[in-house]
Amino acid sequence: MTRSTENTAPRLFVTAALREGDEIAASAEQAHYLGHVLRRATGDVVRLFNGTDGEWTAAVALTRRDRMTLTVRNLTRPQMPEAGPWLVFALLKRDATDLVVRQAVELGASRLLPVITERTNAGRVNDERLRAIAIEAAEQSERLTIPYIAPLARLDAVLAAWPTGRRLLTALERSWTGSPIQNPPSPGPAALLVGPEGGFTQTERELLSRLEFVTPISLGPYVLRAETAAAAGQALLLGMGWAEYLPPPCSPTDPSP
Repeated sequence: MTRSTENTAPRLFVTAALREGDEIAASAEQAHYLGHVLRRATGDVVRLFNGTDGEWTAAVALTRRDRMTLTVRNLTRPQMPEAGPWLVFALLKRDATDLVVRQAVELGASRLLPVITERTNAGRVNDERLRAIAIEAAEQSERLTIPYIAPLARLDAVLAAWPTGRRLLTALERSWTGSPIQNPPSPGPAALLVGPEGGFTQTERELLSRLEFVTPISLGPYVLRAETAAAAGQALLLGMGWAEYLPPPCSPTDPSP
């Protein structure tokens, strides 16, 4: 098998530890995807990652209807920290929230924090659905980690518990006319806050203006949809060096900041 073949093999996220020679049972969904959608058979190669052990090749060892066993072969990429900024975003309607999560993972966000603001129209979130979307995006984008998705919380509660030393760049298109994101004085942990459709209320803007860790930013001359602003803001942060801080790897379910 050539290196190019390895690079194009399907990628799957698994929860089991990855060690040479181990046999891992694919989930029913994974077995169906590999066997019925991709038509993979015994001996075909897939790539596996679990967020902590790097990426490994594995061979399809057994196929039965919707059951499949994968034999771990060799390490192709060691585990590396993925140090994208956090994304704090006002919860949107389901399809828009799904898009925000998918794009955030593809753009390298290391933590997602959905929040309820005064103008938030949605009141609940399907945690399992969002995690499934994050896993699918990580598989597709060749990330080695799945970002932690925090439980839905009120914006004021998130701000009150904000970790010391992490800068919060806040998109305030309707209330701030300053310059776009500037290069940071030195690399450090950062996050992007994007409000709901309709923007933040006056009360929320006043709260944000009083917090020393908040930096107001502009994403350009136009008022963007919330999901567009989330992607545009993350791309700008990455391009200007706000993602150079390298924390130690953590479990995809680790709630620690």
